[in-house]
Amino acid sequence: MTFRLSRRAAIASTLAAPAVLAATRMATAQTAPQAPSPMPRARGFKVGDFDVTTLLAGSAMREEPHTIFGLNVDAETFGTVSRDNFIPTDKAQFYFTPTVVRTASEVILFDTGLNPEGIATALQEAGTSADDVTHVVITHMHGDHIGGLMKDGAPTFANAAYLTGEREYDHWADSGNEGFEGMVKPLAEQMTFLKDGDSVTSGITAVAAFGHTPGHMTYMLESGNDQLLLAADLANHYVWSLAYPDWEVKYDSDKAAAAESRRRILGMLAADKVPFVGYHMPFPAAGFVDTREDGFRYVPVSYQLM
Repeated sequence: MTFRLSRRAAIASTLAAPAVLAATRMATAQTAPQAPSPMPRARGFKVGDFDVTTLLAGSAMREEPHTIFGLNVDAETFGTVSRDNFIPTDKAQFYFTPTVVRTASEVILFDTGLNPEGIATALQEAGTSADDVTHVVITHMHGDHIGGLMKDGAPTFANAAYLTGEREYDHWADSGNEGFEGMVKPLAEQMTFLKDGDSVTSGITAVAAFGHTPGHMTYMLESGNDQLLLAADLANHYVWSLAYPDWEVKYDSDKAAAAESRRRILGMLAADKVPFVGYHMPFPAAGFVDTREDGFRYVPVSYQLM
């Protein structure tokens, strides 16, 4: 049997095809698993006349967090604290959060992330480029803080001056560390070295927080009546380090000194109600500290710094 399609039917069929295809695609889209939306990489805050932007330069999952945090507590204690805070005991999400501070005449970047690509992408989302950066401040010289300093053997931030703690630089200069040799040492002649209490610029002061590394520094921002502490790696997790400051952390070079720095500075933040940015806090990495029994409690920012 032979079927003939009339001209009118052929036209109707042609017109219907895109609608059928669109409906099929829509049904497929509704049933197919959707990839999660990417996280924002920049979040802005106001501190007096300073514009402060935290930058998500990278994020990574780590397994077996009890091999990193709480080295001096047993598995039962670690598990109880984790469950009480609704976080798993077998994995942790790490965040790597440099910060840009814009003053009236300067663009100051604190730390550079894991690699030049990550920091460049985050800066772009913040409406800034590497060439805009006038100063780079390195809080300490672990690889996730210096990894974006150089690209293909050349400085990533071609127009910037560099600042870091004198004690920190001296330690790594004598260590034979490959990351230091490749990322920091080429910039030595452009470095200004800071001690506790020295100023990066007006309103930004170095605050020693030794222990995580021998010369680890935090930085206090003060503008008008506002303050904010850039806490770097003072506490590397909002529960397993900040809430329990005496828990030992694998990456702290002097664990007793690191715990003392945490108690001293977190106590100050809690007493004075000063917000802070923590390099490894959940993005956007800003929050407040409250007291909790013999430890502390992390309170993430919502709209307080808008």
